[in-house]
Amino acid sequence: MIPFLSFDAVVLQTKTEILQRFEQFLDSKYYVLGKEVENFEKNYAKLNQTNFCVGLANGLDALFLSLRALNIGQGDEVIVPSNTYIATVLAISYVGASPVFVEPNPLTFNLDPQKLAAALTPKTKAIMPVHLYGQACEMDEIMDFANKNRLFVVEDNAQSHLATYNGKLTGSFGQINGTSFYPSKNLGALGDAGAITTNDENLALKIKTLRNYGSQKRYYNKVIGVNSRLDEVQAGILDVKLKYLQVWTAERQLLASYYHEFLAGVGDLFLPFTAKNATHVYHLFVIQTNFRDQLQKYLTEKQIGTLIHYPIPPHLQDAYQYLGYKKGDFPIAEKLANTCLSLPLYVGLSKDQVFEVCQEIKAFFGK
Repeated sequence: MIPFLSFDAVVLQTKTEILQRFEQFLDSKYYVLGKEVENFEKNYAKLNQTNFCVGLANGLDALFLSLRALNIGQGDEVIVPSNTYIATVLAISYVGASPVFVEPNPLTFNLDPQKLAAALTPKTKAIMPVHLYGQACEMDEIMDFANKNRLFVVEDNAQSHLATYNGKLTGSFGQINGTSFYPSKNLGALGDAGAITTNDENLALKIKTLRNYGSQKRYYNKVIGVNSRLDEVQAGILDVKLKYLQVWTAERQLLASYYHEFLAGVGDLFLPFTAKNATHVYHLFVIQTNFRDQLQKYLTEKQIGTLIHYPIPPHLQDAYQYLGYKKGDFPIAEKLANTCLSLPLYVGLSKDQVFEVCQEIKAFFGK
C-alpha cells in the first residue's frame, strides 16, 4: 500500500524538538501572540527574504486581509487564475470585489501573463497570481504588467515555499502576499495556520491590527478587524520545521525527478513542465491524461493513493453561479479539471515506492 500522503517521516524527524518546544510554551504561560509567534515571524521573513511576516490563523485569512489592507473592495476587480483552489477566489469575495478569471498557460498550469491585457478594465485593482502545485509563476512579466497599469500584486504562495523565479523567492514579489501552513503544505503546521509576507512596514502594521480585532492597544479598536491570530503552539511547531524546509524541498525535487525518469513516454501522459527561469518545489506531482478517471480507479485497486486537484474549477462551483459562467467559458481550466491526477509525493517516500507507482501506471497503459 502506498498512501497519497504520509506525515510519518516528518513527525519522526521533528517529534522530539516539537515536544520540547511545547513544554517551553506551556511553561511560558503566554498563550496568545507571544514569543513563539514573534520568533517564527522573524525567521520566516528572513527565509523568504522579506522585511516582514505576520502570522495569521490560516491561508484564506492571509489573502483576504491582504486585499483589505490594500483597501480593495466593493466595485473593484481582481484578476485571478481560472484554475486555482477556491480559497483564492473566496478572498476576493470576502472584501466585496469581483474575481476576473484568466486562463493558465496549458504547459505550466500557472497564470498566463500574455492573457492579462484582455482582462484589464478600469475597475481592475490587483492581480493574484497563484504559484500552483509548487511552481513559481512568471513573475517578472506579471510585475511588469502590474507596474505599467498601476495594479497591486498579491501572491498566493500557499503551495510554493522556496520556489523562485529568476532567483527571487515567491512570496517576495507582490506588495503583500499570503501563504498557508495547512498540514499538507511543504511547510505545514499541525492544524490551520497562515501568514502574510511584505516589505512594506505600513502594510505589516495594518495586518497586525486587522488580525487582532482591529486593535493595536488592548480594548482600543482603530478599525473593524477580525480574530485571525497565529496560534502560539502552531508557530512553535512551524519554527521547528523551518530549518528542515530546504532539505525537504530537495527531497521532493529528487522524488519528482524519479517520476520524470520512470514515466517518460508512457501512454498519453503529460508530465509537469517547468517554465524557463522558474523553479518547482513539487507540493504536488500532477500528471495529465485523457484516461484520468480509469487510471485513478486502477491505482486505487492496486492500493495506491491519488487525488484530483481540482475536480471543479471555480467558475463552475455552485457558490459562483451568480457570476453567470457556463461550461466552455474557460476551456483550459475545465480540461485540467477533467484530466489532472496527483500522484504520491511526500517526505519519506522512497525511490522504490515511486518506481512501484510508475510500474502500475505503465501496466495500466499496457492494457
